[in-house]
Amino acid sequence: MTELAGARLRRVGVIHGPNLHLLGTREPELYGATTLDGVNRALEGLAADLGVELEGVQSNHEGVLVDWITEEAPRVAGFLVNAAGLTHTSVVLRDALLGVGRPFVEVHLSNTSARESFRHRSLLADRAVGVVYGFGVESYLLGLRGLLSHLDS
Repeated sequence: MTELAGARLRRVGVIHGPNLHLLGTREPELYGATTLDGVNRALEGLAADLGVELEGVQSNHEGVLVDWITEEAPRVAGFLVNAAGLTHTSVVLRDALLGVGRPFVEVHLSNTSARESFRHRSLLADRAVGVVYGFGVESYLLGLRGLLSHLDS
């Protein structure tokens, strides 16, 4: 974990990209019926069990996410990232994550490899600690556990 004033930093930033505010109503056959609030509640429950604090953001705007990453990086040990559609298009988001020097895990609710061909390529995956996809809300929980395991090693 990262050191902050002599104490181990147990805080993770959670990034929810474009359209994730529509969870629960947008294509439930792909993304499930859980809302973004439900995803965040599940994460908060696991984080409490693991002794971790979470700070999160959801935005449909790439620049807002980039600004948040650079502002939040000094206060977190790593990031859990569902960049949504920006996963496949955003060099800017990739550069922000790499630029702040914090490890991150990429997560997706759906199995992106079983979807349209343009979703098969991630601009983040090759630099992520790991990638978890296809397990619905559980992808986030597995991703958080994996990030914490990486940070503790």
